[in-house]
Amino acid sequence: MKLRKMPGGCHALGFTAAMLGSALLAGCFDGNSSSESSQAEVDPKLFPADGQLEATIRRTTGGVPHIIAEDLKSAAFGHGYAQAQDNVCMLAEAVVKARSERAKYFGPGPDAGFGVGINIVNDFSYKAQKIYSGAEAEFPTLTAESRALIEGFTEGYNRFVNESDASDFPAECADQDWVTPITPVDLLAHYRIVGQYASGALFATGAVFLAVPPGESPAPAPVSSIANVEDVNKLLKSVVATAEAGAKSQTNFSDMGLASNAWGIGSTLTEQGRGALLANPHFPYTGHRRLYEVQMTVPGYLNVHGAGLLGTAIPLINFNENLAWSHTVTTSRRFTWYELVLKDGDNLTYVKDGVEKPITTETYQIEVDMGMPDPIVLERTFYFSEYGPMIAANAVSSQLPAWGENGALNTASMVAHTYRDANANTGGLLDTWLGMSRASNLEEFQSVFKNCGSTLWTNTTYADDQGNAFYIDSSSVPNLSEKAIALVNFRRAGSAAYAGLFDQGVTLLDGRLSQEDWVETACGPLAPYEQKPKLVRSDWVQNSNSSYWSTNPDEFLTGFSPLFGDEEAPVNARTRLGIKMLQNLMDPGFPDAPLPAGQDGKFSAEELIGVIWNNRAWYSEQFLPELLQRCDAIGSTPVNGVDLASWCQSLSNWDGLYNRDSVGAHIFRVFMANYRNDMDSDLTTPFSPADPVGTPADPSLENAGTASDTMLLALAEGVAALQSQGIVPSAALEDVQYYRASGGVAPGSGGTPVFQMQPIPWHGGDGNIDGAFNAIGVVTDPFLEDTRFPRIAPSTIDNTGGLSDGTGGVDGWLMARGTSWHFGLEFTDNGPEAYGLVSYSQSTDAMSPYFSDQSEQYANKQYRQLFFAEEDIQANLLPQGETVISTD
Repeated sequence: MKLRKMPGGCHALGFTAAMLGSALLAGCFDGNSSSESSQAEVDPKLFPADGQLEATIRRTTGGVPHIIAEDLKSAAFGHGYAQAQDNVCMLAEAVVKARSERAKYFGPGPDAGFGVGINIVNDFSYKAQKIYSGAEAEFPTLTAESRALIEGFTEGYNRFVNESDASDFPAECADQDWVTPITPVDLLAHYRIVGQYASGALFATGAVFLAVPPGESPAPAPVSSIANVEDVNKLLKSVVATAEAGAKSQTNFSDMGLASNAWGIGSTLTEQGRGALLANPHFPYTGHRRLYEVQMTVPGYLNVHGAGLLGTAIPLINFNENLAWSHTVTTSRRFTWYELVLKDGDNLTYVKDGVEKPITTETYQIEVDMGMPDPIVLERTFYFSEYGPMIAANAVSSQLPAWGENGALNTASMVAHTYRDANANTGGLLDTWLGMSRASNLEEFQSVFKNCGSTLWTNTTYADDQGNAFYIDSSSVPNLSEKAIALVNFRRAGSAAYAGLFDQGVTLLDGRLSQEDWVETACGPLAPYEQKPKLVRSDWVQNSNSSYWSTNPDEFLTGFSPLFGDEEAPVNARTRLGIKMLQNLMDPGFPDAPLPAGQDGKFSAEELIGVIWNNRAWYSEQFLPELLQRCDAIGSTPVNGVDLASWCQSLSNWDGLYNRDSVGAHIFRVFMANYRNDMDSDLTTPFSPADPVGTPADPSLENAGTASDTMLLALAEGVAALQSQGIVPSAALEDVQYYRASGGVAPGSGGTPVFQMQPIPWHGGDGNIDGAFNAIGVVTDPFLEDTRFPRIAPSTIDNTGGLSDGTGGVDGWLMARGTSWHFGLEFTDNGPEAYGLVSYSQSTDAMSPYFSDQSEQYANKQYRQLFFAEEDIQANLLPQGETVISTD
C-alpha cells in the first residue's frame, strides 16, 4: 500500500488557535480527529460516541451501494468510500479545481476547446470568487449535521485512497501526484463550485479575470525571475486572449446546459390512490455532474434512496418511506449585476447614496507547471465592491461599457460593473437535503424551505404516500423590493438593449442607490418561502424547465418577482408534450406508443418509467402529418436540388417515435434542426397565454407543397447533410445514434483519449431539436464536463442536431448528455415501489463491472427495481455481499 501525503504538506488554513482547537480544521486531517471531540455532549445519531467510524456497504444490481451505519458520520464515511471506489479520478480532479491548482498539476491549459492558459484563468477566477478561502471561513459555522456528513465522506474517500496502490487507479489518474487525501474544507470548496454552476461559474471563464481599471493589464506577472522569459510572456498574452474568448462565449446566462423532467402525481391519478413521481434529470454523462445512486440508512434517524452529484455526501434526488422528489433547473436568476458610478477622476472609488465607497483589492498567487523542474508562480490583483468581484461587462456584451466609460444606466457618468451571487455561500446545502430526506410528510418537507432551505438552482417536484403533489421553485433568488422590481420592469419595457440583456439572463441594477440592494428577510437577502412560486394539487404538478407559471394550466401561477422567470410566456417543447400527456391520458400521440397511464388512466411506477421511455416527441406530433402532406404534393420534383421522394417515403412509414428501431426519426431530426430556425416567422397561430400547450402552431400554407415550401426546404437542407455522410433513408435510429464513453488520459499529459467501449445503440431524442421528452444530446466539448480529462469529441455539421461530420473516427450522433438517473415511483400499501436506472452506469472506471452494465440495460429498455426494503436488499445482494469498513 502506498500512502500519499497531503499536497504541499498541511494546508495553511489561517484560522486562530482557538478555532483549530475546537473544529475539524487542523491543517493535517489524519482521519482520526472529529468535531465532537471537544463537545460536552455528542448526538449519537450524528457522531459515534467513541470516535470510531463503521459502516456496512451492501451492493445490489448495478453496483448500487446500500450503506447502513449507526450514526450519520459513519454513513457518510461509507458513502465516501463507495464513491471513491467507483469514481476516484473524478473526485480527485474536482478537488484540484476547487483548490485553484489546475495550472499547478495540469499546466496552463490546452489549445483544444478552451485556448492556451484557461487553467490560469480558472484558477485565478476561483480565488477571486473565494471558492477555497470562503470554504475555510464557512466551515466553522456549519451545523453539526453538515460537519458529520462532510467529515464522514472525507474520511471514507481518504480511507480508499490511502489503502489503494496508486498504480491501480483508473488510467485517468493512475500514479498522479494530485490524487491525495483531502480535507473537509476541500470538499466544502467543491460544494461552493457546485452551488455556483448557474452563477459565479459563468464568470470564471473570463469576465472576472478581465476586470481591471483603465490602463491596467489583466495579465498576471511572474513573482520571481525566470529563465524562459520569452515563453512566459507569450503565454501571458495567450491567457488574456483566452479570457476574452471565454467571456464572449457566455451568451446565455440562463442556460446551464442542464435540463430535466419531473412529475408529481396526486391521489386522483394513481393506481393505489397515493402519490407517484416521475424523475428524469437530463445531465451530462461525463465529469462532475454525473449522478451517483446510493441508499443511506441510520436506523431511527435516516433511510433514503437516491442519487446525487459526485462528491455530495447525501443523495439529492431521493425517496424515503413516505415521500419522493426530483429537481429541474429553474428559470430563476441567481445573481444580479450592479453598475457602479465612479467618483470623478478616481477609478477605484464609487458613490452610493452620496457616500464614497472604495473598490478594494486582493492579490493572489498560483503555481503553473511549465514543464520545468519547478513550477513558476504567477500573481494577480483582483478588485471587489461591497457586492462581490468586479466584472468586465464589456467583455461579455459589446453593448455594455468598459470600466471607466459612460454607463448603460447612468449615461452621463463613468462606471464600473460588479455582481452579487445568491449562491456564493453553500454551507446549508447538505442541511437542506438532509431535512428533505428526513421529512415524513408534506408539512415537514415544506418546513425545510420555510426555514430558508435552498436547492441552489433547481425547482422541486414532490409526491407522497398521502396523495399530495407539490411543486416549488426552491432555488436561491435575490429578494428585491417592489420598487426595484418596478424599475427592472420599466427598463425592460423601455429599452430594447436592457430587455435583450435581461433575456440573456443578466439583471442589471443601478448601484447609485441602495433602493436596488437585495432586501434582508429572515432568510437573509434571498426571497423567502412566502414569495416563492409553489402549488399543491391532488392530480398533478410538473416541470420541464419552463417557467413556474405553467406548472398546471388549471391553476396558473402569477404575480411573482421577474427574477423567478417570465409569466404568460411560451413554454418549451418538452413542457408542452408533458402537459399534453398529463391532460390526455388516453391519447398515445402515435398508434405505436403506449398510453401514458395505461388502459385505466391511472399511473403505476412501471407506467411512469414507461412515460420516459415511450420516446414521444412534441414536434413529430405537431408537424409530421403536415410535412407528409407536402411530401405527397412535391412528389419527385427536386427541392433545392434534392429529390426527397425516398426520404419522404421513409418518413411516411415512421412510427413518430425515437426508439432504437424507429426508421425515419433521423430524417425528421435534421428537418427540425433547420425548420426550427423558421418557426417564428412561419407559424401562423401565435402564442396565447390561455393555451400554452397548443400555441404557437400551424405552419404557413404559402407555397405549400412546392419547391419554395419553407418546410420542404428545411427537409432538403437536412437530407443533404445526411447524404454527405452516406446515411440512407432506411436507416433505423440505432444505426446512427449511440453512446460510447471515451477517455483514459490524465489531464495535462498530452495523451490521446480512446474509446473505452463499443458503441451502445441509444434511444431517445434531442430535447431542443426533436422536442423529445426522453431528452438526450450531443456534446462537442473536448473534455469531460467540468474537468480537464480529454475525451473524443465529435466535429458536427450545423443544423443537424449534432450529426458528426465524419472526422476523428466519429460518425452519426454520439450522445453524451440527457436522461441520466431516472425512475418512476408509486407509493403503495407496502411502501415505495420504484423502477429506473442510471443510464451511464455507476462508475467512471473503464475496468469496473459497473462501467457500462446499466448503459446496456438502458439501451434495451430493461429497467431494474430500486431496492429500498431490507428484505429486498438482502435478497438481491451481489456475490461480494457485504463489506464492513471502519477507522478502528
